Amino acid sequence: MNAKSATAATTKPNAEYAIYKPNGRGNGGVIRFEFNRTKGAVFVDAATQSGEKQFDWESKITMKWGLNDLGSVLATIQGRQEQAKLFHQSEKANSAFELNFRDDPQKAPYFMSMSRQDGASKSVKKVMIPVTHAEAAILETALRAAITRLLGW
Repeated sequence: MNAKSATAATTKPNAEYAIYKPNGRGNGGVIRFEFNRTKGAVFVDAATQSGEKQFDWESKITMKWGLNDLGSVLATIQGRQEQAKLFHQSEKANSAFELNFRDDPQKAPYFMSMSRQDGASKSVKKVMIPVTHAEAAILETALRAAITRLLGW
């Protein structure tokens, strides 16, 4: 890496990691984690599959995570608890995130879901994806780095 690209990598205000899970049935999804240095939080976006390897980012679900949210998800990935359940309530909508560990060798070891219920219409959007050990390991590393940055250590 040359000096110019090293500087660009370190000064980028937001860094993200996305887990894409399109499928042949067209009901896959993507969940993206973005560290926002300016707002001091991790933003989590989820979108449903809208075509072959395409996702409906226009109708995405978004949650803003603080330290407690990050800790709960990290504890699940580290095997300290079987699931993380996050619930955020506002006047506009209620959002929920779940990460579950599954002890079934026939399935991915983790299952992640994110949903949002609109306050006015009560309509619900939901995105669900399986997560591999490798994806969980990358997410763990990213969340640990986000916590370090949020604490300013």
